Amino acid sequence: MAEYSQKPRIKPPALRPGDSIAIVAPASNINRGLFEQGCNVLRDFGYRPIYLESIFDRDLYFAGTVDRRIHELEEMFTREDVRAILCARGGYGSNYLLGKLDPAKIASHPKIFVGYSDLTSLLTYFCDSGGFVTFHGPMFTKDIAAPGGVDFASWNAALTGVGDFEVIPASPKVKTLVSGDGEGILYGGCLSILVASLGTPYEIRTDGTVLFLEDVNAKPFQIDRMLMQLKLAGKLSHVRGLIFGEMLDCIQSPKQDYTLQEVVLRVIGDLGLPVAWGLRSGHVTGGNVTLPFGVRAALHATAGEVSLRVLEPATTPATVSTSVHS
Repeated sequence: MAEYSQKPRIKPPALRPGDSIAIVAPASNINRGLFEQGCNVLRDFGYRPIYLESIFDRDLYFAGTVDRRIHELEEMFTREDVRAILCARGGYGSNYLLGKLDPAKIASHPKIFVGYSDLTSLLTYFCDSGGFVTFHGPMFTKDIAAPGGVDFASWNAALTGVGDFEVIPASPKVKTLVSGDGEGILYGGCLSILVASLGTPYEIRTDGTVLFLEDVNAKPFQIDRMLMQLKLAGKLSHVRGLIFGEMLDCIQSPKQDYTLQEVVLRVIGDLGLPVAWGLRSGHVTGGNVTLPFGVRAALHATAGEVSLRVLEPATTPATVSTSVHS
């Protein structure tokens, strides 16, 4: 049997207490009140927020022009006083940046980059084309600013260099759809954004992965259609395990006589893969879990237990902090 593996990714330096964290808005415009609230919370966490005043710009529904958003992102990757980069929010617009970013400039300064939803396009782009580990996890105005919005166990483990850790919080909502075991590179993100990459130069690379899929407000037939598109495109042929998010509000109607899990199994139940459901990362009810994309992980799913373990550190040991403490 052919082996479908991936090249190791570069790991960014670990996050330490007191480090500076940059806030960027590569997609939709942001709410200043929520942004300031997030800054206060980040300071309470022991970090120093850094941002450009232009982050509050608006261009239609975007956080300013494409040039502004590119300049912001590239500056924060190259600044020596920035250890990690958090996205303010998703919405829409990250795909505008893909053809205009300088991948060499960004890849030569790999840093912790955290986001989800529309930012999936940047997470997978940096992971694949940039060749460094990225992080599917809390965003600034949505999760950091909200009480209980962050799962700190996974945040600390993923960002500070813990070598082997469990990323599924204890929850009866996380369950097995198809039993089995699979080991591969953890990868994925928002289903609709992953599907939108197909046929572009930034098409997702899923061979040899434990694939995480999540979405919000998509009807079951739309989830069906997107999974079928991935399947027909061969993007599920060499996946080693599948795990879905909470899939919030993905219903046709409150009275529908079928479950979304039944719809999903109709599409992917014949793949011979372990399939789990309910991992709280991305669009979630609370306690957003941080998942490192680009590192080895193992999925174990049985009738009574689901385990997803990261098998290696997602960051390298940090050098002396370059942040300026306030």
